[in-house]
Amino acid sequence: MINKTVSDVRKALDGVADGMTFMLGGFGLCGIPENAIAELVRLGIKDITCISNNAGVDDFGLGLLLQKHQIKKMISSYVGENDEFERQMLSGELEVELTPQGTLAEKCRAAQAGFPAFYTPAGYGTEVAEGKETREFGGKMYVLEPAYKADFAFVKAWKGDEAGNLIFKGTARNFNPCMCGAAKVTVAEVEELLPAGSLDPNEIHVPGIFVQRIFQGKHYEKRIEQRTVRKKE
Repeated sequence: MINKTVSDVRKALDGVADGMTFMLGGFGLCGIPENAIAELVRLGIKDITCISNNAGVDDFGLGLLLQKHQIKKMISSYVGENDEFERQMLSGELEVELTPQGTLAEKCRAAQAGFPAFYTPAGYGTEVAEGKETREFGGKMYVLEPAYKADFAFVKAWKGDEAGNLIFKGTARNFNPCMCGAAKVTVAEVEELLPAGSLDPNEIHVPGIFVQRIFQGKHYEKRIEQRTVRKKE
């Protein structure tokens, strides 16, 4: 059994460099690779292209990279919770490519599966389809979308083993699974790192073949993006 464990986040991010394209799992602040993001901030990597559903909030998640102007381009679906993102986009400091959410997920999954492109009806007749090939199937028009190409994918899981097998918890199973194996190198940070063979095979969401490096993360804040509670009667 191949042991894919690395000692810490610094070893896990060995090889990252300016100008690279990174996939980062998570939805809002749920299931984001907090340790990997913090290390990218510490390293000062710049001119990054980020593929992620959104950009976190101003002072957490990818918002930390935006504060340092480390991100050159965001490829996202939803960006409504980050004021700094809005400011940089409107001022022209940040290049932004907005993508329908399902298309973004599928472009990751296509890369994971080795498909170069796929047809989708989402976005046909809108700015999303401008400059792209379109084709009719069964009387309905579709847009050809290429799979993403990325240097690193950073994902966060609940449990993992030394062979790279992953289990996600609850809604943290969002964009993380489809980003595993969708880049040249997939780095998984986990809350619990166990010996190979410790996980129930029936509970594994992503097999280790899709993961190149795994480490046990630390100091997870797991912030709640918008806390909503019922008022007392």
